[in-house]
Amino acid sequence: MDGRLNFLDTDFSKAFAGFTLPGFDAESVLASQRKNVEALTQANQLAAEGLQAVAKRQVEIAKEAIEEASTLLRDITQPSAPEDRIAKNADLLKQAFEKGLANARELTLTLAKAQTEAFDVITKRVAEGFEEIRDTVKSRAAK
Repeated sequence: MDGRLNFLDTDFSKAFAGFTLPGFDAESVLASQRKNVEALTQANQLAAEGLQAVAKRQVEIAKEAIEEASTLLRDITQPSAPEDRIAKNADLLKQAFEKGLANARELTLTLAKAQTEAFDVITKRVAEGFEEIRDTVKSRAAK
């Protein structure tokens, strides 16, 4: 188990050692809270990985843009007829706009995927928590 979660096993267990309340299962509560912390840790990790992927891709996009700008400057400085330059510039602007939209869409989808994965972890844990409560109530009612 992750060393960061050890405080749940030691501090609380020691603090409540020997302390009992009728109908209160401290071990179950601690186990449930441990699972909650683990789910939050996993969700945060997924979100961080998504942000790292977006940052990495943004750097790649910036490098591509610099290379394309360099190529564009070389092409613009070549002698050609004014009509050809206008047509070529219009085409380059259209390509740049379309590429910008595609890059923005890609970054948005990457972020959305990371958020969805993190949210799914939390949603799953909440559902499990409700099941744990239901099972606890059923087992106590059966006694």
